[in-house]
This record gives sequence, C-alpha cells and structure tokens, in this order.
Amino acid sequence: MIERLDTSTRMSKIVKHNGVAYLCGQVGEGETVAEQTRECLSRIEALLQKAGSSPEHILQAVIWLADMADFAEMNAVWDAWVPEGHAPARACGEAKLARPALRVEIIVTAAIA
Repeated sequence: MIERLDTSTRMSKIVKHNGVAYLCGQVGEGETVAEQTRECLSRIEALLQKAGSSPEHILQAVIWLADMADFAEMNAVWDAWVPEGHAPARACGEAKLARPALRVEIIVTAAIA
C-alpha cells in the first residue's frame, strides 16, 4: 500500500511505502547556507516525525547546493545534526535551485520506525 501525506496537485510532502518514508525536497529561509541548512533540517525532522520516523532512521540524503563553495559551511551544520553512529548514505552536488535566494535543498529517504 502507498500512503501519501500532505498531497497537492504537484506533489506529496511524504510518501510511505513498504516501511520507507520518502520526503520531498526541503529548503530553508535565511541569508547564509548555515541558516538555510538548519531550517531545512528542522523541517525534515518535523516531516520524519509525521511519517513515524526520525533522524536515526534516515537511509539516504541527497543534498543540492547552489554553489559548492558552501560545502564546508553546510557540512558543519549537517555534521552537528546527524545522530552519532547514524550517518546515512549521502550525495551532495551543485544545482540551480528553484529560486535565486535558495542555497541548499535536502531530499531524505528514511525507514519508518
């Protein structure tokens, strides 16, 4: 069974299937990549909770940066957020994001606890 949560015409914020939660890409507000990353991760935590999961259950994260020059700054926030011993498989690349002010977008797949 597939369960879709917070669904609109374009997308669902969460799709659950076979014990896995797929989250739509999350962005954050702020001037710096650190501020945007913190807000993005806070939004991810809220969606994981709604899906019945948590940061400890993240299987994979895909991170898009508007500029790879922000890699170290984003990683400092990410590294402090990921629960010790629970680092997911992860990829990070550079991409043109939906709005010029956006500097980071994170897409997460997690096991449902």
